[in-house]
Amino acid sequence: AIKMMFKEDVVPAKVDRFLFALAPVMAIAPVLITFAVIPFGPDLCVGQVMSVVTDPSMCKATIPLQVARMDVGMLFYFALASLAVYGSTLAGWASYNKWSLLGGLRASSQMMSYEVCMGLSLMGVFLVYGSLEPNAIVTAQGSNILNWGIFTQPLAFILFFTAAIAETKRAPFDLPEGEPELIGYFVEYSGMRFGIFFLAEFIEVIFTAAIMTTVFFGGWQIPFLFSDGFHFGQTVIQLPHALVMLMGFMAWGIKTLIFCWLQLMIRWTLPRMRPDQLMDLGWKKMLPLSIANVLITAFVILAAMAWRSP
Repeated sequence: AIKMMFKEDVVPAKVDRFLFALAPVMAIAPVLITFAVIPFGPDLCVGQVMSVVTDPSMCKATIPLQVARMDVGMLFYFALASLAVYGSTLAGWASYNKWSLLGGLRASSQMMSYEVCMGLSLMGVFLVYGSLEPNAIVTAQGSNILNWGIFTQPLAFILFFTAAIAETKRAPFDLPEGEPELIGYFVEYSGMRFGIFFLAEFIEVIFTAAIMTTVFFGGWQIPFLFSDGFHFGQTVIQLPHALVMLMGFMAWGIKTLIFCWLQLMIRWTLPRMRPDQLMDLGWKKMLPLSIANVLITAFVILAAMAWRSP
């Protein structure tokens, strides 16, 4: 990072200067903004930090550990994340370099292809928990590990995890930057502008790990931990609200770090795919599976509702 900050920022003579400068911003801004919808801990009950909170709904004032809580939280994520495609496309087109243009086209086609699968894979989760708001999904999963998304939607987790790696352009899906395959879309960039593209990818790795933690692994939830402490059958170990908050935040952080580590392990383990294999996997295998997962989930939910009704 220090090296990139001090390297000379060389701009080729024939580039479109406005779009050339805009491309790195378009690549990193959506990734940073989407962090606003991620809940990284339970709501802070103001005035009862050192007390045992048995019922969070009785708190007079709360501070949510989430920047923006909106009913369309996950749709907000997909709407903004799709804008990152423009960063790769503009970088290739504005560079006035045919190899950069080809790299930009390859990157944009890959990102758009796997965004479809990412969205459809989460549809089953929305059906199960009945909400698009990330904190509501975490609350619905609760402290019972069997209610977490990894158990209610295991196929959706596999599909989302695979699509997320392709979306972030990490190995084995790093074709847009594969030097033996094709020169990357940012070949004409240098200095910190070059660093911003890499920084955007690594931030997106962290963000996708946070999304998987939130949707499939209970977010800040810890098994057997409730707002007033641990519940083991009839035994209750009461804990102050501050400690419960701290444990929830640490649980969210540890889960997110584990998924970041897992993505790095995959990068260092699997070989790069061919372009035709990449598109074949996305459109012919993962997309039909994600659609089938949505249909099966909807059928099971409707059947359960019909079974419960008199």
